[in-house]
Amino acid sequence: MGIKRFPEADLHCHTTASDGLLTPYELIKAASEIGLKAVGITDHDTVSGWSESIKAGKEFGVEILKGIELNTEWQGTEVHILGYEPDQESKQFQDKLRELREARMKRMLKILDRLHNMKIDISVSEIKAIAKGESVGRPHIAQALIQHGYAKSIKDAFTQYIGAKAPAYVPRFKLAPKEGINLIREAGGVAVLAHPGQHDLGKFIQIWVNEGLQGVEISHSDHTPEEERQYREISRKFHLIMTGGSDFHGEGRKMGVKLGGWGVSYDVVEQIRDLTICSRKKAEWN
Repeated sequence: MGIKRFPEADLHCHTTASDGLLTPYELIKAASEIGLKAVGITDHDTVSGWSESIKAGKEFGVEILKGIELNTEWQGTEVHILGYEPDQESKQFQDKLRELREARMKRMLKILDRLHNMKIDISVSEIKAIAKGESVGRPHIAQALIQHGYAKSIKDAFTQYIGAKAPAYVPRFKLAPKEGINLIREAGGVAVLAHPGQHDLGKFIQIWVNEGLQGVEISHSDHTPEEERQYREISRKFHLIMTGGSDFHGEGRKMGVKLGGWGVSYDVVEQIRDLTICSRKKAEWN
């Protein structure tokens, strides 16, 4: 186990199913062209990109690790939880994802209302056309603001209009990390803390380990070498799986973040699969 400079697996990727710019097919084709052995499809609050990814994986010889990214909140701070290989047929899992997507839609409508009050008129149909997938988020609204000439970039759109403390900001539906971890675990998946360095979450990891957290994302496009070292030490202390990925959305969405630029060796994929098998066997015994 360990992070390689040239990873074999990028386990944090987004497609047009949520806020990525590439379709699942395009993403997997690109992964094959740079020699990745495995890719984690981790769209926000949706698994609708899985099927196309798996078909593309068979075509291009890339293994697909089915995943999801859940946005949760802890003491006013964003905490993202990655879930790997949850059971798609779990009714509880699918019901909660539907609830989260509906909350996203309600939030979007409130943001558009606030923008309207600022004399900025963007239609729901425009946002849906930009989103393409079933999971709508603020990056799609940011893209619309750019297209209408109100912002120069995604960052500019967030700063001026829709980011925290901006005039059209609307708080998200609040899911606690424990709820996100439980949702993934109860569906037979592996729960991993995403990019903890973004908000300096190291001091809270033991709390979430006690609540069922199984891994930490070490290699990430936002992590410094020192942060990687810090979270690797914490992971060893609590015997957690050490994952990694670029958090790729497409270079037009996150500048400088290239597919496969961050990640892990293939044995981490095997560790996740082994842990999933053990979890499901345990569930059957119970």
